[in-house]
Amino acid sequence: MYRKRLYGKMNLSVLSTYFYFAKLILSSSLKTSKQDPQNQNQPKCMCALRRTRVFLIQGSSVGLAKAALEAINGFNLFGKQGCSWSVIFVDFDAHNRNRQTLCSLLPRESRSHNTDAALLPCLSYPAFALDDEVLFSQTLDKIIRKLKGKYGFKRFLRDGYGTALEDKTRRYYKPAEIKLFDGIECEFPLFFIFMIIDGVFRGNPAQVKEYQDLLDPLLQHTCEGCPVVPKYYYVPADFVELEKKNPGSQKRFPSNSGCDGKFFLWGQAVYIIAKLLADKLISPKDIDPIGRYVAPEDQRNVSMRFSNQGPLENDLVVHVALIAESQRLQVFLNTYGIQTQTPQQVEPIQIWAQKELVKAYFHLGVNDKLGLSGRPDRPIGCLGTSKIYRILGKTVVCYSIIFDLSDFYMSQDVMMLIDDIKNALQFIKQYWKMHGRPLFVVLIREDNIRGSRFNPILDMLAAFRKGIVGGVKVHVDRVQTLISGAVVEQLDFLRITETEEAPVFKRLEELDLPKHSKVKRQSSTPNASELEQQPDVNINDWKSKSTYEILQKLNDCNCLASQALLSSILLKREGPNFITKDGTVAEHIERIYRRAGSKKLWLVLRYSAAFAQKFSSSITPHITTLLVHGKQVTLGAFGQEEEVISNPLSPGVIKKIIYEKCHLQDEREAVVQQELVIHIGWIISNSPELFSGMLKIRIGWIIHAMKYELKIRAGGMPAKDLYQMSPSEVKQLLLDILQPQQQGRGWLNRRQIDGSLNRAPAGFYDRVWQILERTPNGLIVAGKFLPQQPTLSDMTMYEMNFSLLVEDMLQNIDQPEYRQIIVELLMVISVILERNPELEFQDKVDLDKVVQEAFHDFQKDHSLPKGSEKQDDMTAFYNTHPIGKKGTCSYLSKAVITLLLEGEMKPSNDDPCTVS
Repeated sequence: MYRKRLYGKMNLSVLSTYFYFAKLILSSSLKTSKQDPQNQNQPKCMCALRRTRVFLIQGSSVGLAKAALEAINGFNLFGKQGCSWSVIFVDFDAHNRNRQTLCSLLPRESRSHNTDAALLPCLSYPAFALDDEVLFSQTLDKIIRKLKGKYGFKRFLRDGYGTALEDKTRRYYKPAEIKLFDGIECEFPLFFIFMIIDGVFRGNPAQVKEYQDLLDPLLQHTCEGCPVVPKYYYVPADFVELEKKNPGSQKRFPSNSGCDGKFFLWGQAVYIIAKLLADKLISPKDIDPIGRYVAPEDQRNVSMRFSNQGPLENDLVVHVALIAESQRLQVFLNTYGIQTQTPQQVEPIQIWAQKELVKAYFHLGVNDKLGLSGRPDRPIGCLGTSKIYRILGKTVVCYSIIFDLSDFYMSQDVMMLIDDIKNALQFIKQYWKMHGRPLFVVLIREDNIRGSRFNPILDMLAAFRKGIVGGVKVHVDRVQTLISGAVVEQLDFLRITETEEAPVFKRLEELDLPKHSKVKRQSSTPNASELEQQPDVNINDWKSKSTYEILQKLNDCNCLASQALLSSILLKREGPNFITKDGTVAEHIERIYRRAGSKKLWLVLRYSAAFAQKFSSSITPHITTLLVHGKQVTLGAFGQEEEVISNPLSPGVIKKIIYEKCHLQDEREAVVQQELVIHIGWIISNSPELFSGMLKIRIGWIIHAMKYELKIRAGGMPAKDLYQMSPSEVKQLLLDILQPQQQGRGWLNRRQIDGSLNRAPAGFYDRVWQILERTPNGLIVAGKFLPQQPTLSDMTMYEMNFSLLVEDMLQNIDQPEYRQIIVELLMVISVILERNPELEFQDKVDLDKVVQEAFHDFQKDHSLPKGSEKQDDMTAFYNTHPIGKKGTCSYLSKAVITLLLEGEMKPSNDDPCTVS
């Protein structure tokens, strides 16, 4: 083990293992002499593991962190002798995001490793980090298929450790060096032992016997006859070339573990455990005292306190408290049969916003002597806000972040609020594993029931009363009644001494309004919104006019849309502090924003939000969610330069990117891209299958696809303006285009949508690898070159880094339908090469030229409109079915075969056409 200074990064796997086994030791009644003051602070590092730079995230590290956090949550470090301040607290929402990270990584290990034997102790004994049996089976199957050998498991593909070709004087490999280790990786018997232990835990005697039979011949023995587990088996230098030519043909030799008196202690220890288990001298419970593994038949009644296993059937009932922000609102809702409480009526219990809870948790793990800070200023999720808290003698319930008043306009859409409530309830139902019921506080504001928003809110409240909301069972009652069945968290780390000043927390106060005054429910005229959203000035005409003329028009204008456009001219010309009749330009834009929000004028809202450079900080965790699902994100307008995000960034950096890249063509693009990131973050968490085949999420291109979809729906009529749609309508449109394309649509439409989404067919990137193997001079498209070397030497076929490199090659294509034709072309090339192993390309393959050749053949066979050949209008080609005699694939195939036959054929010894 190296010091952090030498190693380069903190090894979170070591930290997780320390906490996990510390819990096992303490659970076994062994005592420690003193408490490590860092114990409370270090779990925060593991909770934030998902925020590690994406290329460093490894499934085995995330899984170990997840297991450790589950094991130590709520555990008292001193057992029965401990105090309240020696209890470990785990941020359950942050920990749950680690679970999402793990599930999104598997069955891969990381971007660069398709699989890794390190996943065995993570998913099986000792961590048991995964509760998805299907995903477990997929991951285990991949490990066995890719890494299992006669002498053990390889750690990972192209692993140079211990091989005869490794330069042991260097700690890092040179570029393309890992290709040398392909096929001669060392095999470790240790992982056979883990498979024996896994078989015992899962009650699979056949698996136990299989790996015992494989392990026994590999064991060495001391002169006293004691078995010794070699660290690894390697291919000697003299046999390396023979092994590469014929994998598995050469005998491997054991490392010198045991021969020089230095045992491979890890392997030796695990062997003893496996032997004791197999001989039934100990039981699985003896080495799993906290019950991490729960057999499926025992999952119904077992305590899940420290286990990753959930009940077989999730029949959770979420407790709900309806809180009205004023007595006036309470009386109004009561006339519709909706029973609520006000903040005053739940006293002495206090209602807090989640941001107040964040302030409390900031004191968690603080140690001035060690220079340790508290929990970072990050929102508490809906799992954390569904508990009861005891803080400084107060009993506190919290409402979720979705009820916070936000400065970003999406919070003005009541349909988005309803959707968020349903998503939160689904999320709680799926991931709540604590004893006791979750208590979900629904805060109803007077603004929620104004105008056309009232009926949807009333329908949702009626659903609460019936006991089913979005498919989730709920039980509505008074807070005082529900508190008895809830989970209570004692935040005793907030110990305030006489010399310390107690933190000030702000509770939800009831609005001081006359109880019997009427709630204002002004109805909106259906056509008023459409009329008010259209500006009555042409911005291009007014850009050339004087500031005085613009000010005069601004004073006389009553149209909010026109005011926003005129103010934007002043903003760019004179700056935000320029004085107008109603204050500065910045203040005037802010007033327009507020008025447009109250009237739900979405076009004006987006204009003014963009001019004021509004930013929703919640897009930061959503971008991180996309990254841990193995996606890259690009921000920037369609057809313009894009910024690729492949690692988590701070809110300030993301805001700068958005307003630099999206502001050039249309100011509204900057705020709509924020909307899309938030929508996509929610959707990929709940329905990741909708993003299958999409490795790169190009926000500007997705907006282009949505506009194109609106154009298709309009037929010959003017298309609906995306910027006039409410955020909930935008989300629904996004969901529509993410669905598989409907039958009956033209192929141009399908290629437009799939190309805009950057969607690729299954196995696409593997096929590009196979093409590259037969293309010594590489591939080029739209000026982007993908070389054969060092690509094939630095990477493996199945790693995600190669897939991202292919996406980078396709990045310069500026037409979605053309991108999709290029994808189809690459699939065609792959099939042809697969069926003709004697062929390979002699020169660099220019994919653009191949498509052009196919298109010219298409033109010859079709009577196209006069002049279209001259213009190279490919619309008819794009709209042609790919399969069939006159399909696009037939023309692409012909062009590919012509190119192949221009080169020389590769001779083959078993070629049936060879005469002599």
